[in-house]
Amino acid sequence: MFVGVMRLDFHLPGARSLKDKRMTVRSFRDRVRARFDVSIAEVEHQDLHQRATFGVALVSSDARVCDEVLGAVASLAGSVRDALLVERRTEVMAVGELRDDLSLAPSLRPRSGGDPEES
Repeated sequence: MFVGVMRLDFHLPGARSLKDKRMTVRSFRDRVRARFDVSIAEVEHQDLHQRATFGVALVSSDARVCDEVLGAVASLAGSVRDALLVERRTEVMAVGELRDDLSLAPSLRPRSGGDPEES
């Protein structure tokens, strides 16, 4: 399993108030949600009217899918009207299978019926 995470930092030079910013932020967030199966949220600078930072995340069984989807979201971010994409950071992480973690959590190990020590 792979988890893809991306941070998008925007500068909104024309925003003169938080209301101006909210219109641009909401429009971008709604477009991403409508086009892609990802989670997206404004994660920083909520109180600044000319900055916006989004976090985008998805889970897939294929790292290439994570990379492609996040790349498509970044492409859309580059075309946002009234905002300039100033920074993009992406990371795709492999997450191990649950059975690899069972040695760390004895209570999660499957029980077998034949071992007298497990009663």
